[in-house]
Amino acid sequence: MEPTQPPQPPPTPQGAPQQQGWPAPGPYTSPGMPYAAGPYGPPGAPGVGPYGQPIRSTNGLAIGSLVSGIVCCLPPLGLVLGLIALPQIRKKDQAGKGLAIAGIILSVTSCLLVLIGFVTGGFGSVVNGFKEGMDEAARTKSPFSLRTGQCFLDDGKLEEYATDVEIVDCAKPHDGEVTGSFELTGIAKWPGESAIDELAEKRCDAINSAYALDTWAIPVDVWVFYYMPSSQSWRGDDRTVTCAFASEDRTFSGSVRSDAPMLTADQERFLEAVNPIETVSYREPDEDPDEDFAANQAWAVEMLAAVDEARAELGRDPWTGVTKAPVAALVKQLDAASKQWGKLAGAADADAYWEAYDVAWEALPEDLGADARTALDLTDTPPVGEDASGSV
Repeated sequence: MEPTQPPQPPPTPQGAPQQQGWPAPGPYTSPGMPYAAGPYGPPGAPGVGPYGQPIRSTNGLAIGSLVSGIVCCLPPLGLVLGLIALPQIRKKDQAGKGLAIAGIILSVTSCLLVLIGFVTGGFGSVVNGFKEGMDEAARTKSPFSLRTGQCFLDDGKLEEYATDVEIVDCAKPHDGEVTGSFELTGIAKWPGESAIDELAEKRCDAINSAYALDTWAIPVDVWVFYYMPSSQSWRGDDRTVTCAFASEDRTFSGSVRSDAPMLTADQERFLEAVNPIETVSYREPDEDPDEDFAANQAWAVEMLAAVDEARAELGRDPWTGVTKAPVAALVKQLDAASKQWGKLAGAADADAYWEAYDVAWEALPEDLGADARTALDLTDTPPVGEDASGSV
């Protein structure tokens, strides 16, 4: 049986719009097609439901209650917001009841935890632990951020490279104490570690000497130390050398600082007069005069000059009070020592040098003015393991 064709619609009067197919059966298009736009706009438009009904809004206080309960920063705030939100939700037919209840529960739980923490002391421990952690972080510095007078612990135990150090009270055990710093200027390219090391050793020695004039207050195993730029930090414009007194063997307690601002005029005058004797004594050549006579003779000349300068300075202006007698006694001892060191410096050969060597050392006061130091309220005992001449 052949399919029949549906009857054709009657012809449209001339001039009228032409009909295209069959008209839609109602306010909707053909089955299977999307809904047509209604008077409230297309489905899904803001503020309306699928049939043009307004969407229920979520209560803002309920949201705030939940957030406050979660973050636990202000537990009572979440509780208050939740209690206010519940009647508003019922009255305005809003969404968010579950959020408000969850916020109330979390806030109550947080309040109880805080209360228990205060009662048991646990909350205070947490606060103290946080504070201690922050303090420790604040004390941890780069070696190149250290400042004069700060004492520090170096976790690397003063190895060749260090990334951070911990600043501590100088009264507590520490690895080192910063004496000052200087900038490497006039150097365009990386000069190499040896060149910087040579310059740093000289400059830091001078800085340390000015920082600790009362040298007897420095522990015997504490020496000149410095942090210098590496080839990597140099590329980052690091040009700072930080000088310090430090010990590689053990920690030490107490500051060694005794620079000019911390001393009286008489203390400074005395130390600046006698310290060069001690400084030059450390420079005695390692080789015997039989091996290098010229070097030993040159050193003896330096020692003679240091002794003569000390006795001249100490005898220039009169000392008064309790310092007068002990300083005068030291000047007499230095006068006698000068004669013997003059013989040593003028030795003709190694044999003559050896003959004058012990006599010169014996003429130099072993305590180098301990009585005068006591009168001046300075350290009057050399570091353990040394005598006044610096010999171990």
